[in-house]
Amino acid sequence: MGRHREFSEEAALDAALCVFWRKGYEGTSYADLTEATGVERPALYSAFGNKEALFRRALARYHERYLGYLPEALELPTAREVAARFLRGAVELNTRYADRRGCFGINGVLAGSDDAEPIRQALIEYRATGEAQLRERFARAKAEGDLPETADPATLAAYVMAVTHGIAVQAKAGFRRDVLQAVAEQALAGWPEKPRSRRAAGHRKR
Repeated sequence: MGRHREFSEEAALDAALCVFWRKGYEGTSYADLTEATGVERPALYSAFGNKEALFRRALARYHERYLGYLPEALELPTAREVAARFLRGAVELNTRYADRRGCFGINGVLAGSDDAEPIRQALIEYRATGEAQLRERFARAKAEGDLPETADPATLAAYVMAVTHGIAVQAKAGFRRDVLQAVAEQALAGWPEKPRSRRAAGHRKR
């Protein structure tokens, strides 16, 4: 029988997640991980595999524990509400913790060497999945008549993701929450709306 591990893998994973969130993938050393988790390197290897495997586990944990607002947003009745929930949720999460501002995924790959290329690709795929979900939701909104015919679901999805990523970078740089909330609201101010019908417009003039 293998020797019983005398530490909680769940607690160690959460501690590692916080370090990766704060320092990024390459900025995190094994010394950082062992100090944060209280687990020596051989035991970390045994429990999680190498640093890359531990990061991937931490990314899955981050998605599960902190990004619940994303699937909730996709269920909202209008495309604008979906975008608003995405952006406002990003502002709230990216400024929630003073010791780890910004987005785990964006912080993880802002800078990377060739050795970190597998992680960079994993994070690109991770973000692409979110963008695809938004694109599909906006396509449905257009088919349902919630968006004008001129709206491009792919462009709208890329726009929301770009603003979200910008919010993450600025949060990491120390921008205040109220400033980032104003940025989100400004982005939403230009959201495409269906043209009002002549009949509705005439009714309001009476």
